[in-house]
Amino acid sequence: MGWLGPEEWSAVALSLKVALWATIWALGPGIFVAYALARWEFPGKQVVNGLVHLPLILPPVATGYLLLIGFGTQGVLGRWLAEIGIVFAFRWTGAALAAAVMAFPLLVRAVRLSIEAVDPKLEQAAGTLGASKLWVFGTVTLPLILPGVLAGAVLAFAKAMGEFGATITFVSNIPGQTRTLPSAIYSFLQVPGGEDAALRLVAVSVFVAMAALILSEVIARRVAKRVGGV
Repeated sequence: MGWLGPEEWSAVALSLKVALWATIWALGPGIFVAYALARWEFPGKQVVNGLVHLPLILPPVATGYLLLIGFGTQGVLGRWLAEIGIVFAFRWTGAALAAAVMAFPLLVRAVRLSIEAVDPKLEQAAGTLGASKLWVFGTVTLPLILPGVLAGAVLAFAKAMGEFGATITFVSNIPGQTRTLPSAIYSFLQVPGGEDAALRLVAVSVFVAMAALILSEVIARRVAKRVGGV
């Protein structure tokens, strides 16, 4: 990418790093929550479902402000975490956290739909043979929902790459530290002569998003064929 300047390349590299870690952080909890919503009945289930999808409804700036209240250095959890050396506010880790929170609903929804498409009788049959619930999930459910997990992970990655409102509110727009692709595009558009740089970054955003979607489609089809025994 020699046609990108140092500042532009820094934003691209940081965005990829943030999106990757946001997806990794959201994946495990996302699968667990999706399974709970799809298979379990418990008091307050609709409340949990509402909280999971809240970032899709709230203005991203509001989500970022809530993260600042909770995980800022003077926040409810952030103050305690800072004492043990874990700081999110105004750091790239905070950008990853904000991106993970915003991407979480998309991941959960995709995985939940995949789980609901699996016939519960298959899981019950494995259970009658003495397999534990965890073993049934790992050997029966998970292989069948892999395409959905992959689709959810790609959606989460794409959302994390494009996250702006919550990120800039929580970790600001610090060059080399928290300036991701969307923040860089915004910054370039605020200065005279920055349109060309902004356009290059938009092109990179489109390329990365399309590449991720195409790759996920190819992998999902191969996984689905393998699971189906084709």
